[in-house]
Amino acid sequence: MNEPFISIIIPTLNEEKFLPKLLNSIKEQNYKNYEVIIADANSTDKTIEIAKSYNAKIIEGGKPARGRNNGAKISIGDYLLFLDADVILPKNFLEKAIYEFDYHYYEVATFRFEPISNLKIDHLIFKLANVLIERTRKIYPLAPGFCIICTRRIFRRIGGFDESLFLAEDHDFVKRASKFSKFGIIKDTKVFVSVRRLEKEGRINLIRKYFLAEVYRTLKGKVDREILEYEFGNFQNGKNISSIEKFIEKILKLFK
Repeated sequence: MNEPFISIIIPTLNEEKFLPKLLNSIKEQNYKNYEVIIADANSTDKTIEIAKSYNAKIIEGGKPARGRNNGAKISIGDYLLFLDADVILPKNFLEKAIYEFDYHYYEVATFRFEPISNLKIDHLIFKLANVLIERTRKIYPLAPGFCIICTRRIFRRIGGFDESLFLAEDHDFVKRASKFSKFGIIKDTKVFVSVRRLEKEGRINLIRKYFLAEVYRTLKGKVDREILEYEFGNFQNGKNISSIEKFIEKILKLFK
């Protein structure tokens, strides 16, 4: 039986620090029936040079939704795997993901994820996020854009990601896809994710922002205007952990 061909699509903007780690983790996969597409939004660092060194296809990108859509346009895979540049795949990720995806007849799915961090507060935040996605899977589908897999068929049927949205285009994508197909969560493997956004915006502030965005989505349907500040590809200067976050971290360390 032939292995399904996977198109791995990665939006980028100045990702020279993180992209090599992701591309190397892809290169080390036992599953080899894939292509890598970098949808770049005019990076000014070595992102393109790095992508070329890994023989990735390169196409013009933009904000994440546009980058994903542009990457899908030139892809040849029956399966589309959307990743952000700051994730790392564990060994045998592709093999396990495709097996479970097909076994459950999913058309769109996300993954469990863990932070690349030594802080207990980060692991707690990610654990709660995983639980939320699991518990709401059937009634309110959610999926972070850094790890979504779907069939080409469902991508075409719903017209890809909605580029008019300011936030939550990833959640909107799986919500629309789930109306026509089976949405699931891959549990036999996971994605390791950078906490740079938590560090840049602050953990409490980012949780508040995401909560407000979901409240807006619930009331209005889509976040199609700038209700909150959003940055793409600007994580060079992270903040130090706040006093509140330090206090929470100390409390969590008491419960080993």
